[in-house]
Amino acid sequence: MKLLLDTHLLIWAAAGTLPARAQELLTDGDNVLYFSPASIWEIVIKKSLGRNDFKVEPEVLRRGLLDNQYEELCITSRHTLGANDLPLLHKDPFDRILLAQAKSEGMSLVTSDAALGEYPGPVIFISR
Repeated sequence: MKLLLDTHLLIWAAAGTLPARAQELLTDGDNVLYFSPASIWEIVIKKSLGRNDFKVEPEVLRRGLLDNQYEELCITSRHTLGANDLPLLHKDPFDRILLAQAKSEGMSLVTSDAALGEYPGPVIFISR
């Protein structure tokens, strides 16, 4: 299965603090793991704003993801147009583009965000 991880799951994976269900998904050799530049961008912005939950160094995270065989899913205009078709259950632009990417690419978005868990379609909600 192709899995696109949301930003918090990427941070937790890097810190080694994943919930058990997420750990199972990420260590299953049949799954291909992806990250989006939107997550790196979100970390850059929120870290610069001093958010305590975004203390990770974005360059180090990106390098670690690539070194651990995560694939980077570049954002295309098709993805941005897909965000337009999503109901307004969640207004966070980073999360909306992640969901649009997953839907456009036939992937599942793995998230700990309860609002994203409300969307129909390819969302795997992981509670903390």
